[in-house]
Amino acid sequence: MPLMNRAAMEIFSRNNSLLIVTLGLVTCLGCHRGISIGHPGGSNLYGVVSIEGSSTVEPISRRAREKFNELHPNVNLLSSGKGTGNGLVALSRKEVDIAKTSRPITWQEAEACRLSGVQFFEIPIAYDGLTIVVNRANEFVDALTLEQLVQIFRQDRAARLWSDIDPTWPHEPIVVYAAGIASGTHDYFVEMISQQSGYRLRSDEQITLSEDDRVLIRGIKEDPYAIGFFGFAYYQPERENLRAVRIENPYGVAIEPTAESISSGEYTPFSRPLFIYVNAESFRRWEVKEFVKFWLEHASQIALDAGSVPLPEEIYDLSKQRLESGSSDQVGTHFLDLEGKSRKGSLFEIYKSHYLHGTGGDQPTSENSREPDFDYLEN
Repeated sequence: MPLMNRAAMEIFSRNNSLLIVTLGLVTCLGCHRGISIGHPGGSNLYGVVSIEGSSTVEPISRRAREKFNELHPNVNLLSSGKGTGNGLVALSRKEVDIAKTSRPITWQEAEACRLSGVQFFEIPIAYDGLTIVVNRANEFVDALTLEQLVQIFRQDRAARLWSDIDPTWPHEPIVVYAAGIASGTHDYFVEMISQQSGYRLRSDEQITLSEDDRVLIRGIKEDPYAIGFFGFAYYQPERENLRAVRIENPYGVAIEPTAESISSGEYTPFSRPLFIYVNAESFRRWEVKEFVKFWLEHASQIALDAGSVPLPEEIYDLSKQRLESGSSDQVGTHFLDLEGKSRKGSLFEIYKSHYLHGTGGDQPTSENSREPDFDYLEN
């Protein structure tokens, strides 16, 4: 084989160096969270999508990620379940692309987003029934009233023994397992039992708090006198070890949480919607846009696969329309009024309205736009 001449050697050396530099640049860019590589065409889509928030939403999020990665294996979907509050704080700090939540955003959290220049899309993804559970060996608690839940869980009542609730029940300590303070499930449950009293969950030696639902499940499974609560999707696979307690609704009927009673609203007051909040700037990136669109397109089946309850299709269609419009007047939350107070009504009534409490700089806010205080969250 003839030897390369000097000119050919120099050309080969320059081109080879350029190839190495180019490949190195692409590798670095592909590792950066804010950079998209490729386009939405099959496996040509690359990038990273970061998700943080509710452990209740995590089974649904996991299923959405699994299905999406079957089509787009080169998109890295990073998710953690440290609680709704932590997810929304991370969103406001521009640390994640998507926050998953088991309750609507609060004024405090929306204000933190506004102050940091984060606009977001609010997307309901499923229904959940906050499920109160006992050990399968517990044969004495069949149904509970809201007043009895107050006696068991609220700090000002905090019954010590089961017999304090009903004298026919065992003279044994009540062992409580409950969602931690960074959890949206915690917030929702406290709101239901607080009854506007301002009282929160008991904080004595008989309660264990955790944002990790697996800790709660394990604790209740190991103690016949334990009681706790978490999302319906976590209860579904544990039916052999745990039992859902029927809860008396405002009409005096004790209702078991099922897909039908949750979606119909019959399981009130513990039926609730679940959400994702998507950073509007992140949504401009192909990998984020395609993931969120895929999730919405298959939202009903994803929710079912995860053991949760799908929303009516008109809610999903409405979310798709708002995302596809690309209009800046579609960012913000439907669940706060101009004074920053929670709006009341059914999910469909609230979400179908055109009113949004936005996150732009000219939006009215409560309490003179003071700096939000997140000291209540766990580190």
